[in-house]
Parts: sequence; structure tokens; C-alpha cells
Amino acid sequence: MLTRRQFLASAAATAVGVAARPTTLHGADAAASPFKFEPARPLIPAPKDPKDWPRFRQQLAEWREQARPRLNYSDALYRQPQFAWAASSFACCFVMLCDETFCDARAGAYRVEEFLDDGVREFGGYDSLVLWHAYPRIGVDDRNQFDFYRDLPGGLEGLRDVSRRCHRRGVKVFIDYNPWDTGTRRESQSDLDVLCSLVAAIEADGIFLDTMSKGTAEFRAKLDAARPGVILEGEGALPLENVHDHHASWAQWFPDSEAPGVLRNKWFERRHLQHQIKRWDADHTGELHIAWMNGSGMMVWENVFGSWVGWSALDRSILRAMLPIQRRYAALLTGEQWTPLVPTENMHVFASLWEQEGLRLWTLVNRADQPVEGLLLNAPVREGESCFDLVAGRELKPRQESGQMLLAGRLLPRGIGCFASGTPAGLGAKFTEFLATQAATSARADTDSASPRLTTRLLAPAPAPAQARVPDGMVEVPAATLELQIEMRNRECGFYESSPPGGHRPGDVYGFNTRTFRRRVAFNRFAIDATPVTNAQFAEFLKAARYQPKHPENFLKHWARAQPPVGKEDHPVVYVDLDDARAYARWAGKRLPTEEEWQYAAQGAEGRRFPWGNEMQPGRCNGGETGGTTSVKSFPDGRSPCGCWDLIGNVWQWTESERTDGRTRFCILRGGAFYTARGSGWYVDGGPRPANFATKFLLTWPGLDRCATIGFRCAADLKA
Repeated sequence: MLTRRQFLASAAATAVGVAARPTTLHGADAAASPFKFEPARPLIPAPKDPKDWPRFRQQLAEWREQARPRLNYSDALYRQPQFAWAASSFACCFVMLCDETFCDARAGAYRVEEFLDDGVREFGGYDSLVLWHAYPRIGVDDRNQFDFYRDLPGGLEGLRDVSRRCHRRGVKVFIDYNPWDTGTRRESQSDLDVLCSLVAAIEADGIFLDTMSKGTAEFRAKLDAARPGVILEGEGALPLENVHDHHASWAQWFPDSEAPGVLRNKWFERRHLQHQIKRWDADHTGELHIAWMNGSGMMVWENVFGSWVGWSALDRSILRAMLPIQRRYAALLTGEQWTPLVPTENMHVFASLWEQEGLRLWTLVNRADQPVEGLLLNAPVREGESCFDLVAGRELKPRQESGQMLLAGRLLPRGIGCFASGTPAGLGAKFTEFLATQAATSARADTDSASPRLTTRLLAPAPAPAQARVPDGMVEVPAATLELQIEMRNRECGFYESSPPGGHRPGDVYGFNTRTFRRRVAFNRFAIDATPVTNAQFAEFLKAARYQPKHPENFLKHWARAQPPVGKEDHPVVYVDLDDARAYARWAGKRLPTEEEWQYAAQGAEGRRFPWGNEMQPGRCNGGETGGTTSVKSFPDGRSPCGCWDLIGNVWQWTESERTDGRTRFCILRGGAFYTARGSGWYVDGGPRPANFATKFLLTWPGLDRCATIGFRCAADLKA
């Protein structure tokens, strides 16, 4: 299994074609063609000079003709009707299941129809969804990736309902597999067997293979037994020899040539669908060009693990124009009559030609940052055919000269075009209505290339009343103005704002450094609990307040018959979410501490790295030696300058730091815990953490947010 570092290094090498062996031309061909034909690259670069294009197309045809028998290629799985959907799954949306536009945490319900409707308005609709679940949350406690699906609203039945609602709209559903998840709770079955049971239970249509380029032959056999028509789609560049049993693959970070290149796997097997994706890029026109020139697909991904990378109005306009054409003529785009890089009449415009009886279709891209207008294509006249601009949604009346028709139009900056010449039968039924819809779509096209931003705001609950004196069980923290330094590990979920963490590109190594934030804070005098709230204290609250959460899933999961575990009454209460902790604080006349207050109480005015000093020392906190929680007063030598116990290790602690950008809600956890998920850098930070260390914790809904390793302590304002 690849480690995080190995996978990213491999992705970078594949993307730039490190392992590619170029085909060397000989004799006259070498003299005439200075470019190298490189079929080992996942996106075969095209020559810049149009004079080289005929030879390039010939080499493509020869390579394909030789490669198929060499691999003993069989298209048997592509001919099976249950897999036919995959070839036209042109728009796939990567859905974070914690996304507020998809999952209503307060209601514990999914907003499937609203989400799909928004996809139609903004992107032209989705053909499939990837339901992403665990990362970057996994590793806070020992729940594995499959538990994350089980603990979502409604469990597996709720997700099956999501699938069925999607299916009613003609949208397919992928679940996700994280092969690197080997350090959490183990199942009694193999990962593959659990995946198959999930596919059957959820009625999923595909498995997205995170960090993998391919699955094994065993995947295919077991999936076929579990549910017909389930496809595999990997993240890495799919090896050619696996195209026969992988109906789709990601085209992630594939570098393109100046003249649009040819997707190797799509050229090899025309029914193989590839989704273009550069998840950290603000400009997707390059990916859209590849998809359009190759008759292939796009991955729509804006909420990237909790970081916001919104699509520009221009990119959305291009995709809205593309998708209806691709869907209408999917059989054409998966057929054999594909001619890449046909001549055009403008140096910035490139085109592919797709043909079948009674129809020719040209897909065009404008590589320039300025609009292109005028004569674009020159093609032979065919009797009985009419010409249309399918992007603009209008009929063309091309000028004819010497048996050629001259096709003119206008392409937006970095935009696309599509000309069709065909008979009424070739153009298809209800063609007039289709043109009208395309014209309406074209009328709302937007050339704004700026990536939209979201504003993250802090959600502050109603303040608690100030106390006249320090309540029992609390300690006083004096007023001060301090320069706090906060450390966060560099993770893909980002930091405090919606904008993505910088520098994420193939080969970047995530998670092996930290970012420091400096914040000057004026603290009024306040009090904070001397210890985390214990099981016994929480039991007293339940008895007095008769508190019952709206969504009880996993609430106090470790208790038996509504009673704390015997012998653990003075251990910190866990399996409580942020609202459960707030409810306790309100009952006690308190509130949760802000993360800054928590840090001040932990490190004192002198800014200690740990409550007891600047070095980690044994016997000062629960570092996981017992495999579970310990009494909140087990480590008297680990107290902070103000007298707080158990700030580091034992359990993470909620702080009053909930934020949202309208898509992602998150809270900041402090202190670390006894538990560490080992074996992968993709996991959330574990073990005891320094006093100034913060972890961004994405919030989904109570059943998932309640963890075996998260507790809390309270704070209170003190009157001056």
C-alpha cells in the first residue's frame, strides 16, 4: 500500500510522464517531424506544427492497432448493458458529505433534490456523484472509513435513500475507498468484502479508488456478485492493461501540450470515460479543453476537503454549453470515427471531428485569452446536410467555394465551439427544441474568469451571565493582553478561512510541516474549569435538566443503561457533540471557552509550549499508555500555571470556535488525546499536542461528530 508521500510522488511522476518511453521516428519521418510520439503518457502530447498533425494521427492509429492485440485486449465488459452508463457519465461531482448544501445537520437529512437542482443551474447538471465521507476527519478516534458511512444520517439506509433519489434523476452514485486506512478499527472481513456489502446496501453504482490507479481482478469478480453494473474509477493514471475492467478513470494533473493532446486511454478504448481534474486550480479551461477535444468528462469539485475552490463564471458557462451536446451525441463521442486535430482557419483554434452516418460534429477550443471571431473551419460540402452552431444554438448558412463550406462563428476567450453538419435523421429527434435550449444557455454565458470567494464567519452563541466570584471547581485566569502563536498542521482542509492552503500541487508533501498564526488578544478576567467535565458531572446534568438531544445517535455511546461506565465516573465525558457540550454549559450557568482562552489557560502568560514547561515529559499527561481515558486528576504534575488539570492528552476538547462559510462548518479542537491512528499521514493528528496546537475539525452532524476522544471543559466571565 502506498504511503501518502509515495502516492503524491508517484502522481507527480506520472503526470509529467517520467516513465514514458517516446517512440523514435526514423529516416524521412525523423527529418520531417521534430516531435516525439509518446504513447506511454496518459495524455499524449500533440505536435505544435499543423503540418505534423497527419503523421501524429497516423501514429495514434498505428499504436492503437498494435497495442490492442499485444495486450490481448477484450472489450467484453464495455459491451455489457449494465455498464453502458459509464461511457456517458460526463459530469461527476465530488460531494463532501459534510457540505451544508448537501446535508442538513440540524434536520439530520440530505438535500439531494436541492443539490442536484443547483447543479443543473450552475453546471448543466451532474451525471454522477462521489459521496466522500471520511478524510480529513478520520483518525480522531478509532472509527474506520466504513464506520463513517454507517454513522451518517440514517446510516446505510439513509444513504440508500440518497442513491434512490439520485437514480430517479438519472444520476449515478459512487462510494469512496481509502486503502491507506489501516490504523483504525479493523473489520472481521476484508476491506473488499466490506466494500461489496456497502455497495449492495447503499445501491451504489461505482467505487472511487482514492490514491489508487487501479483495483485488482478480485474487485471486479466480487463486485459483479454483489451488484450488477458497478464500475471502478481510480485517482491515479490508469495503466493501459487495466482499461478492460475499469470503465472510468481520473485524468488528474495531466500536463497538456500547446495543441490539445489525446487522452491515451480514451483513444485506446473510446467508451472509457476519463474525468479531468486539477482540484487546486482556479482556472479549469485547460481541463475543459481536454474533455471537449477528447469527448470525455469533467470532475466538478469546489468544496475540496473543506477548502473552497469555486469555479469561475466562465468555467461554469463552458461546462453548461458542453454537457447537453455530449449527452445528446454520446454514442458519437464513444464511436470509432474520431479524428483529432483537424485543420482550422485560426492559429488559436483547435478542433476534433466526430462522424457517423448523416452527421459530422466538430468540437472546437480557443486557446487564446481573447475572443476569436470569423472563419474557423473549412470542410467538404455534403448533399442533404444542414449546418449548425450547437453552442450558440443557431443554424449556419456557410459560404461554399469549390465544394467546400466555410464555417464561421465566435468563441469566447478560452472558450469552446461546436459545429454540426447533418441530415435531419443524423441530427436526431427534437433538434429544434435542443437548439432553442442551447441558445438560451448561450445567452447567459459569462466571461468572468475570477474564482468566487466565500467568507468564513464565526458563529457566536448567546453569552452566559458573568459570575460575581469564581465558581466551585473552576480556577481564575487573570486579565492580560497577549500575543498568541497558534500552530496548525498543513492539511488539505486548510485553516481558519475558506481559501485553500497554498502550494498543493502534484508532488507536494502535505502534513509534514506546520503553519503559525499570530493573534494579539485582550483577555478580560475569566474562570475556567479546573478539569474536563467528567462522566459523573454529566450524569448529574442529565438527571437535573432531563436533557435529550434531538439526534441521539452515538450520544454517550460508552455508557450502559444511561449510566457512566463503572470505575470511570471521574474520567472525561466523551461521545458528546458541540451542542451537547453547550447544553451542559448553559445548565451550569457557564459557556465553552474560546480557543484563545483555552490556550491562555494552558500555557500561561509566559507562553509555555506545554502546561508544565517547554518540553514534553513523561508522567505529565495521558499519552495513550493505557489505551483509553484516565481520571481527570491522574497527572498532578501536568497542571497549567493557573491550576488546570488534564489540558494535554486524555481527550481533545471542544472550544467555542464554530465557523461556517455556508458550505463547510468546522470547530477548533485543542489538547490532543490518548488515541493515535498510525500508518498514514492522512489521519487527523493524534496523541498529546502542545498547548498552542489547533486542529480544524469538520462538522457533519451529531451522530458523526460525537467521538470517543472529544470532551470539553467550561468557562465563565467574571465581573470586574
